[in-house]
Amino acid sequence: MTADKQDARLEIPMDRFDAAIFDLDGVITDTASVHGAAWRRTFDQWLANRAHSEGEDHRPFSEDDYFRCVDGKPRYDGVRSFLASRGISLPPGQPSDPPTSETVCGLGNRKDELFLALLREGGVTSFPSSIELLRRLRASGSRTAIISASRNCVQVLEAAGIAELFDAKVDGVDADALGLKGKPDPAIFLEAASRLGVEPARAAVVEDALAGVEAAHRGRFGLVIGIDRGGHGEALQQCGADVVVSDLSAVSLSSTEHDGQ
Repeated sequence: MTADKQDARLEIPMDRFDAAIFDLDGVITDTASVHGAAWRRTFDQWLANRAHSEGEDHRPFSEDDYFRCVDGKPRYDGVRSFLASRGISLPPGQPSDPPTSETVCGLGNRKDELFLALLREGGVTSFPSSIELLRRLRASGSRTAIISASRNCVQVLEAAGIAELFDAKVDGVDADALGLKGKPDPAIFLEAASRLGVEPARAAVVEDALAGVEAAHRGRFGLVIGIDRGGHGEALQQCGADVVVSDLSAVSLSSTEHDGQ
């Protein structure tokens, strides 16, 4: 593997890896910006209407809040993390809570409702360089998996027309069904590796979220690639990325023939 943590390019030696696991939002599709807009609208509207209480911070939701508190995490975990960062406590509620409920689940459901509305309005855009790398990996004999904390993963894949590029999927629906802990716990990545039939050490992970990079690092995957699309390269490194690139066009595959072992 040729690249240090701050190098602009990365060459993956295909004799060392049998699979690659990709996060969805912000890595394969540009839905991270849609999630960010939905989170911002949810929290800003809610904070503006909430009566001030001592110790609570009602500043508008920021880009840093997105990366530090909600990016890559299951929806309700993201709500809890953001509220805790602002000194705010709400009852947990139930997943069946309506979006108007003053609960963690109610706020999470309000965000999901907004996300789906924005998705219908704007559609789904994939990053061309990510799709190209996926196709090159598959042509080399590598198996591929998609992971997402979102329960809307299938809808996004279908809208983007790229579901066939993955041999396995583990999303928020699967995580709930299996009782998998959310990132930064490595459970979702380990489940994806299991479904691909590979050991973590023989798999690369591609992530843009701080919690996701930390999860892959904790799972002891053979290579953790962080994508920095928003000036968070140093933080991605601190969370455990082996290398950080600004786009997957910087990633190439070695000419060594994939041995399938």
